[in-house]
Amino acid sequence: MSKPNNQTLKLALAVQYGAVAPLLPRWRIRRWVQRALTAAQQDRPFAFSAFTVVVRIEGLADARMLNAQYRGKDYATNVLTFEYGIAPDGSASADIVLCLPIIKQEARAQRKDFLCHAAHLTIHGTLHALGYDHLRVRDTQKMEALEIKILSEMGISDPYYLM
Repeated sequence: MSKPNNQTLKLALAVQYGAVAPLLPRWRIRRWVQRALTAAQQDRPFAFSAFTVVVRIEGLADARMLNAQYRGKDYATNVLTFEYGIAPDGSASADIVLCLPIIKQEARAQRKDFLCHAAHLTIHGTLHALGYDHLRVRDTQKMEALEIKILSEMGISDPYYLM
């Protein structure tokens, strides 16, 4: 049974710091996750009533280890999402790992504001946790369009537009 789109899903969020990230306090991460959750809920109904997510800010070594262990890729990536599905109590859960040094490096290389890039990757990871993916062209287009919409509402320009 799907939850009606006009009701807000309950969000339970924990933020963990494996790296020092003063620009990424819990309130900011929560705001970004909530925006993604709200937009996704408007996009399609969910079969769960609550969303529990842990966002972990990591350094290079731990992010690399997690990517190698769970994806078989021996390098650190900007964001990793672990979606756990729906529990018997009707709640969905996930873990999102943000690699702080990679996000900083990409923001510099792409000439993007760090917080704008961090917001995008947090939203991207949250959408993955909610079942969105980019394995097929149609799914990629849908996910990217939703990301662009969310970011635009936050005053952040299209992260896929290359100047």
